[in-house]
Amino acid sequence: MQLFYNPNINETAASFVFDKEESKHIIKVLRKKEGDILYVTNGLGFLFTTEITLASDSKCTVKINTFEHQEAPKYHLHLAVAPTKMNERYEWFLEKATEIGIQEITPIICEHSERKVIKTDRFQKILESAMKQSLHYYLPKLNDAILFKDFLKKEFTGQKFIAHCEATDKKSLKNELQIQKDVLILIGPEGDFSVKEIQSALEQHFIPVSLGETRLRTETAAIVACHSVVFKNED
Repeated sequence: MQLFYNPNINETAASFVFDKEESKHIIKVLRKKEGDILYVTNGLGFLFTTEITLASDSKCTVKINTFEHQEAPKYHLHLAVAPTKMNERYEWFLEKATEIGIQEITPIICEHSERKVIKTDRFQKILESAMKQSLHYYLPKLNDAILFKDFLKKEFTGQKFIAHCEATDKKSLKNELQIQKDVLILIGPEGDFSVKEIQSALEQHFIPVSLGETRLRTETAAIVACHSVVFKNED
């Protein structure tokens, strides 16, 4: 099944018109014609089965035949991950985390961060593409980049963890996770969190955790954390 994404389609409408760019892609590139079926999600858990009624490359129009709603997970997984020096690595993380199943992502700028400016528009497109490719009906929320110290000031209800590499007493993430509980996990940059940042997180009741015996890259650590939460909730 080929999945299309448009945030404006909803369950109250009988028909829908794609914008010019998407219409051109559907009609000119994919060579869809009137009567063809398109599957569309709005990223909010809905899957719409639609049929092309006007095969125009400027305003492709479909009628909505049926729709279904996928129940959201009973937990909310939020990863706050420092940008990597190489953008491609962060983009890989975004793609794979979306495929695995994540609800929210926040880029955090830390003391040791080598990259402090990110292109959220490109990141957003990667999330959308990964959602369509993996046939998910929920689009992860991508927040603007924020300083680590400011992020710690935000309210969060649920389990809170910080994964770091300092040789201090840490618990195993897989042993600490509780099923069907909201989870926030902090993942630092290539140079890890500073000692001051770790202490600040502990003062905000974050639990220090290990993701395994080996030292992981930022993007790898984020994927391990993401998979651990999803896998735990499949028990």
